[in-house]
Amino acid sequence: MAGAAADARGSAGRALGVDLGSVRIGLALSDPTRTIASPHSVLRRSHDHGADHRAILQMALEHEVTTIVVGLPLSLSGAKGPAARAAESEIGELQAAVGAGIEVVAHDERLTTISAERSLDEADVRGAERTAVVDKVAAAIMLQSWLESPRAPRAPAR
Repeated sequence: MAGAAADARGSAGRALGVDLGSVRIGLALSDPTRTIASPHSVLRRSHDHGADHRAILQMALEHEVTTIVVGLPLSLSGAKGPAARAAESEIGELQAAVGAGIEVVAHDERLTTISAERSLDEADVRGAERTAVVDKVAAAIMLQSWLESPRAPRAPAR
């Protein structure tokens, strides 16, 4: 598996979207052709980055992910504030934890939570159900943005 992931690094295979929150981590997966992102799950923060990163890596391995896309919370002006600097630090830790077989990239996540909240409003999702899904919906919106960007390599046409 590690060899296949290394060979496919950055060019094929699923992408995993990660929305790092202080309480929860939202996760989303792309399809194998890297066309569509779908909400997947939410991890509750363990207050141990190493444990959180191992859980993310386990999911990546289970789903044959070759790229992990982590949301970078830039300010509306595009500047890096404290939250973005903290995310960059954690992205470095995550890359070290997953090793060379999986690429870890940062992607602008400005307004993804707001977009997720609006989508849930339109779907009339409220209360505990909303809390349970908003982070994975935000991860899917961020991942879809990356998939549609020129930075996202596509799977080769068959």
